[in-house]
Amino acid sequence: MLRALDLCCCAGGATKGLQMAGYHVTGVGIRPQPHYIGDRFIQASALDVDVDGYDLIWASPPCQAFSELTPMERRGDHLDLIDPIRQRLQAQLAPWIMENVEGAKAKLRSPVMLCGTMFGMNIWRHRWFELGNCDPFFLLPPCNHTGHPVLISGVTRRKGVPRRENVQSEKMAAIGIDWMITKELDEAIPPAYSKFLAEQIQQAAAEQDVSV
Repeated sequence: MLRALDLCCCAGGATKGLQMAGYHVTGVGIRPQPHYIGDRFIQASALDVDVDGYDLIWASPPCQAFSELTPMERRGDHLDLIDPIRQRLQAQLAPWIMENVEGAKAKLRSPVMLCGTMFGMNIWRHRWFELGNCDPFFLLPPCNHTGHPVLISGVTRRKGVPRRENVQSEKMAAIGIDWMITKELDEAIPPAYSKFLAEQIQQAAAEQDVSV
């Protein structure tokens, strides 16, 4: 069975998508994750855990330093682990994916953006992905920002009037996650994103094997 490592896994939004793509997933987190959905959990720093021996490595460095939900004056209080985690990933041979919010786009190298509407989901949830040690080729439809998407975190305003915040059950149904509490859901990516990218990497590897 294919083995994946999910660094900074939290409760496992990315992990679930990797499982759906056929991976046995080990999650890594600096704090306990009682709701983690993966096959194995290691409490450790992403900068210290052994990353060798996996078929795919996923990394979601903390996003608070770049998130629009973090007040500008407080962003410097949060860790930026993008560069040190990249250095670790580049030192091994497995394909890898590093994910973060739109505010971190400038720190990621040739990133790919995914939006929930690309997958027929009623969320936007833009996330950016840097891919390493792999060369998949895929086409994505444009975002379809019409209507009123379900907000997983935060509250948007239109013409100065706050929109209704969706209840937990609506958020879970929209993002495809049913095992997390509110705080965990606020930070999660849709499993559809990680499933899609993992499958693209698998397909690229299979095509390369055939052409050799």
